[in-house]
Amino acid sequence: MGLTRNFFIALSKNQVLNNGAKKWGLKLGAGKVVAGTDIESMMKSVKELNLNGISATIDNLGEFVYTKEEALQAKTNILNTLEAIQLHAVVAHMSIKLTQVGLDVDYKFCLANMREIVALASSYDIFINIDMEDYAHLQQTLDLLEELRKDYDNVGTVIQSYLYRSEKDLDRLKDVRLRLVKGAYKENEEVSLQDKQEIDLNYIKLIKLRLLQPAFTSIATHDHHVINEVKKFVKEHNIPFSRFEFQMLYGFRSEMQKELAKEGYAFTTYVPFGQDWYGYYMRRLAERPQNINLVLKSMVSK
Repeated sequence: MGLTRNFFIALSKNQVLNNGAKKWGLKLGAGKVVAGTDIESMMKSVKELNLNGISATIDNLGEFVYTKEEALQAKTNILNTLEAIQLHAVVAHMSIKLTQVGLDVDYKFCLANMREIVALASSYDIFINIDMEDYAHLQQTLDLLEELRKDYDNVGTVIQSYLYRSEKDLDRLKDVRLRLVKGAYKENEEVSLQDKQEIDLNYIKLIKLRLLQPAFTSIATHDHHVINEVKKFVKEHNIPFSRFEFQMLYGFRSEMQKELAKEGYAFTTYVPFGQDWYGYYMRRLAERPQNINLVLKSMVSK
């Protein structure tokens, strides 16, 4: 399992394969978990989710951005997506990686790009979630979030339960809307838990701590054990459904997503789209290597 995970993580970081994937289109099973390569196809998926009482957090995928030109193009794509959310009046917000809009180019340049994005989103009453990337980018992400929140309240981020520092970060961000996840990157034992059971236990611990804090919480998991634990906890502590939501990835456990929405829980699906799908897809295979069957089925069907 560990070797398989490391294999797909390594593939996700391969820029040559990423560039090639843009020319392939949604192949190798990626079409099952990525909602198209353009805004039009993505919007059809979001509207279908909305009909089932499910909102969306939209990720206009982008990786390996190392020049200002690439970052500015990514920013334009994100602004166009915000305009489409407003135009189509869908129930949705956006998730954005800071490296996509220039964090690896220049911090101030990235901050300026994010100010423009968050300002437009604010004018449309759309929330912006800053996706958490690998540990090397964590502190800069939190610093940039702090800067943005001096002027805007429609922006939050992600806490990863496998990191040792996450409980302290959770406390510092108790007034900020957050998404809680287990974590999808390969980090060393100096900064993160390595054992799956320990990560799972810490995840549940952080969720419970967070649900007793005032701000809205997104609980991102496909694990029904975690979901059942959350259901039990909110009932015991009389936590209103308006204070939290469940989140899952597009294309995963779709029936459970609909069922949770029918039960009255707020539910949001993470909807990725765009030409730059490769790195995202490899990380999903790393998280759940059994999803390799998507690849095999896709190849057989061709």
